[in-house]
Amino acid sequence: MSNHDPRVDAYIAKSAEFAKPILTYIRDVVHTAVPDVEETMKWSTPSFDYHGPLCTMAAFKEHCRLVFWKGSLIGAEFERITTTKDLPSKKELAALVKKAAQLNEQGIKLPRPKRASKAAVETPADLASALRKNKKAASMFENFSPSHRREYVEWITDAKSDETRQRRVSQAVEWMAEGKPRNWKYMKT
Repeated sequence: MSNHDPRVDAYIAKSAEFAKPILTYIRDVVHTAVPDVEETMKWSTPSFDYHGPLCTMAAFKEHCRLVFWKGSLIGAEFERITTTKDLPSKKELAALVKKAAQLNEQGIKLPRPKRASKAAVETPADLASALRKNKKAASMFENFSPSHRREYVEWITDAKSDETRQRRVSQAVEWMAEGKPRNWKYMKT
């Protein structure tokens, strides 16, 4: 059963003349390859869902685009389509659509990019000296998460003058002795 969304019809109708055959071509192939696909509008562009996001197509001033949600897993990206000749044959495109649908059916997720870990924060000498004089503040600073320690260190080292830096060191030690992280004013209680 084909699910054609009238909003997609309207999107194609208002697209540039060169884009209409491209969008129609993509739409026909997707519906033929995966008859149970759900057609909808997401982010103001036609999108196709099948057990999750499958692909989306868009028309711009001078080109069209077809994006598979799991394009990196199926090896398919179509960025600057200006004619249907820029797309694979219907058979080849249908195979890509089926492959994407199969990944969704199997629940395969895209691998998440690994975040670069931040370097450990080094306590500046003036802060370390002030902390040695206040055991409670030193204990709190050591027990803070790395992000809370980093916030204090960056706040202190970003000071433009020595006077501001010393005032910040003093304020930081006072807050730490009270068990407060750097941005405690903005925390919900």
